[in-house]
Amino acid sequence: MTTAAVAALIVRYGIVMLFLPFSALDKIFSFDHAVSQAQQVFSPRWLAIAVLMVGLFIEIVCCGAIVLGIADRAAAFVVAGYCAVTAVLYKQFWKPGDFFTDPGGKGRTLFWDFLKNLSLGAGFLLLIVGTDGAGLQPFLDAPFASSHPYGR
Repeated sequence: MTTAAVAALIVRYGIVMLFLPFSALDKIFSFDHAVSQAQQVFSPRWLAIAVLMVGLFIEIVCCGAIVLGIADRAAAFVVAGYCAVTAVLYKQFWKPGDFFTDPGGKGRTLFWDFLKNLSLGAGFLLLIVGTDGAGLQPFLDAPFASSHPYGR
């Protein structure tokens, strides 16, 4: 494995490690707690469980695909969307009503978490387009193809 391939592996694992293994394992080992968190947005328990399963699938399968370089651009696109959706659903900084009045309030904390989610999602999009945008057209031409991050 070349130095460039090792660097690509380290960077790819670095961007997914929040999800795989940590968030995925947290959902698995603290399943009831994860369901109760999901029920804050999806009130029927069955729907919260279904949404949680979709999240686990994304965190395990898509993040694994990113690290392995298998349909990695499509997987990165899905994970970027996951980051944006979770920001909107679970980091609603506008709801507590204290964003402008309390610098130490819940609204500010949620705001920073919201931005972190969006920034992480942008990092996944960067895996697709590259630092110069050259990866966009190959993604549009063959979204499920591998970007061959470790060589052919």
